[in-house]
Amino acid sequence: MNEISFAAPEIAASLQQGIPTDEGELWETLRLDAERAAAGEEMLRGFLDMAVLRHAAFASGLGLLLARKLAEYSMPAERLDEIARVAMAGDPAIIAAAIADLIAIRTRDPAAENYLNPFLYYKGFHALQWHRIGHWLWRDGRRELAHFLQSRVSQVLAVDIHPAVPIGSGVFIDHGTGLVVGETAVIGDDVSILHEVTLGGTGKERGDRHPKVRDGVLLCAGAKVLGNVEIGRDAKVGAGSVVLHDVPPRATVAGVPARIVGWSSGSVPALEMDQSLPDYEI
Repeated sequence: MNEISFAAPEIAASLQQGIPTDEGELWETLRLDAERAAAGEEMLRGFLDMAVLRHAAFASGLGLLLARKLAEYSMPAERLDEIARVAMAGDPAIIAAAIADLIAIRTRDPAAENYLNPFLYYKGFHALQWHRIGHWLWRDGRRELAHFLQSRVSQVLAVDIHPAVPIGSGVFIDHGTGLVVGETAVIGDDVSILHEVTLGGTGKERGDRHPKVRDGVLLCAGAKVLGNVEIGRDAKVGAGSVVLHDVPPRATVAGVPARIVGWSSGSVPALEMDQSLPDYEI
C-alpha cells in the first residue's frame, strides 16, 4: 500500500486535514464517487465500471483508463494496459506520484469538486501519468516504446514531454493543451503548470539545454522558459512571459523578456494558483 507523502514540509502540513493518507483510502473515495455518479447517470455506468468500479486498486483502474485513452488499431488497449501495469509494478513510485498528482489537483483547482472528475477527465493528469510510464521505459532502455508513447500522448492529448525528463510528484498540469517540455528539462515537486507553457531550448545546441524548474514553482498560462536556466524554488512566472535567464527563489517575473516584478513572502505560488501580478512599470 502506498502512503501519500509530500516533498515540502510546509506543503505537507497545510494539506493533511481532510486528505486521504494512503492509496486504499483514496481508491475507496473514488469508488464511492463513481457509485454515486453511476446511480445519477445510467449512460455512464459502463464507463465508470471500466475505469473504477470493477477494479480493486488504484493502479489497476488507472492503467486501464490510460490505455483506453491512447489505444489505436496497431496498439490496442490490452497491450497498453500491460505496459502500464508492468511499469507500475517495476516502480511503485509511479503510483505514489500519480496519487500525489491527483491530490494536488483536488487541492489547487476550484473546478475539481471531487477526486473522480480529474481522475476520469483531466487530460493533463492523464498525460503526466503516461509520461511517468514512458520515463520508466526510457530509463529501462526501451526508448523506442517510450518515444511511441510520447508521440501518442502528443497526438491525442496535445501534451509533448520528452520521455527523458524527470518530473517530481504533486504536479498539477492544468488543462495541458500546448505544453512542451524538452529533453534535458527537470521539473521538481509540487509544481503547477498551466496551458501553452514551453520549457524549451534556444536553438540547435546539444547537451544540457533546457530549463530546470524547482519545487513549488507556478508557471502561468503561456509562459515560455528557454535555455538551460533555473527557475528557483517557489518562484512564479507570469502569463505570457519569456524567460531567458535564471529566476531567483521566491521571485515573481513577468514580461518579454521577463524581469523581476515582485517576491513571494512565505507563500508557495504553485499552491496558491494566483496568476495575478503586482503593479509594475515596463
